[in-house]
Amino acid sequence: MCTSIVEIVEAKGATKHGNRWFPLSHAVVTYDHPQYALLDDAILIDFVNRAQGPGARTAVELTLESAKALHAALSKAIAEADAEEGERAERLEPALA
Repeated sequence: MCTSIVEIVEAKGATKHGNRWFPLSHAVVTYDHPQYALLDDAILIDFVNRAQGPGARTAVELTLESAKALHAALSKAIAEADAEEGERAERLEPALA
């Protein structure tokens, strides 16, 4: 049964499909039947560039447990990056004053 769980966000960055890199425009996250992974349902992440058509797509299919671990790793890396950016801004403030 399809779950109708779909989240779409704008995404800036780049991804690789085959030998070709392309800029991202969106990330689409769903919980549905995977195309390749031998799972009943999975967290599916598609990184796309809508302007470049359906060939500009990279897909990931994860178990729910793997998606949770990825979420935790992303949260930790984002928190550490925010702290690093804050420290960098503090170091630059005296130079700008």
